[in-house]
Amino acid sequence: MAKLLTVVLIVAAMVMPLVLAYESVPAKVVKTSKGKKYCTKGWECTTPSIYCCNLTISDYFQVDNFEQFFEKRNSPIAHAVGFWDYQSFIIASSLFQHKGFGTTGNKTMQMLELCAFLGHVGSGTTCGSLVSTGGPYAWGLCYNHEMSPSQSFCNDDFKLTYPCAPGADYFGRGAIPVYWNNNYGRIGEGINEDLLNHPEKLEQNATIAWIAAMHQWMTPAEKGLPSPHEVFIGDWKPTKNDTLENRLPGFGSTMNLLYGENVCNKGDDATMGRYINHFLYYADLLGVGREKAGPHEVLTCEQSKQFKPASGKASS
Repeated sequence: MAKLLTVVLIVAAMVMPLVLAYESVPAKVVKTSKGKKYCTKGWECTTPSIYCCNLTISDYFQVDNFEQFFEKRNSPIAHAVGFWDYQSFIIASSLFQHKGFGTTGNKTMQMLELCAFLGHVGSGTTCGSLVSTGGPYAWGLCYNHEMSPSQSFCNDDFKLTYPCAPGADYFGRGAIPVYWNNNYGRIGEGINEDLLNHPEKLEQNATIAWIAAMHQWMTPAEKGLPSPHEVFIGDWKPTKNDTLENRLPGFGSTMNLLYGENVCNKGDDATMGRYINHFLYYADLLGVGREKAGPHEVLTCEQSKQFKPASGKASS
């Protein structure tokens, strides 16, 4: 992925002025196999894929949408002023769009998935409250790292696989904040960045921070688990045991996979409600509407037991 990221950064630097003055690029069919079309589409979707035959993210989510979603992120009282921008987001997304990130299904599903992903981002990085100017959901991307960590988040249980680097702390950093040395190590391996020895990269480079967040969304945390992407778009089919333990396809299960019982299976938890409300707020802003997000039982994880490996599997 490192070589691919280098290419993406070079290409993006060349074409970004065109993205900011947006014009839609048609998909180009490069081959057909077993009745399926495989396409490329501009610089966002350069790897032939069935998903690249659909809209790309910039077809429905552009600079003005990003600014509307995160309108207070550069306010003087925010803690990551000037760090987060649309350019770093859309560059990072080009590494995942050919895999279906924001490009799966019809336009409604594509928009809902992006709003769901950004709901986690906005809620996990907010400094907003009910009395904040602009409302509680306008303050996403206020942070790029935890301000007052309570500990170093070094778990010696992983000293053989992901040993803590001398002097390194593994508190929350990034767009979907990463905690603990084993998660920095695992995600770093997945994106080919040495986050175990250099966890600070997630607060120093916005593109890497977005890539790490999208990797978490698109990649199962453990073998035998689905990814948040799969449970949201419906590629994961719950087993009978999943249904009995209230794990259903939808936004609720994305929280279960990302946070487990820190958020889920705790009844009407305020943190869980914050994630849901950010998702619904963004769905309204983008024009897809919260009514398309699904009924309460798929939005919530208030009675969902934590996923265990081999708890259902992706059908894709």
